[in-house]
Amino acid sequence: MAKLAHHVYFTLKDRSDEAVQSLLDACMQYLDNHEGLVGFSIGTRDRDLDREVNQDFDVSLHCIFSDRAAHDRYQTAERHLQFIEENKEGWKIVKVFDSLLHEA
Repeated sequence: MAKLAHHVYFTLKDRSDEAVQSLLDACMQYLDNHEGLVGFSIGTRDRDLDREVNQDFDVSLHCIFSDRAAHDRYQTAERHLQFIEENKEGWKIVKVFDSLLHEA
């Protein structure tokens, strides 16, 4: 079974360092340690990498699930839904990229 990568890029309405840190903290609190999650990381845009292909965002979320079923459970998990409810007002743009991972 293929692992599933769930990558989310958030652009915030308030792009201050404090607002970015608040979302990073919420990601750690609500989105890590879900059943079937085999990889988890969060990040911020490296503003020094100013190339045409780089997209503008503030916070990135990277989750690797053991399979599609684990991803689907995560989507309806109480902590995931609480994260959305408590943070969605601060989001200007959210881009989600889901992909099946192929072993090299």
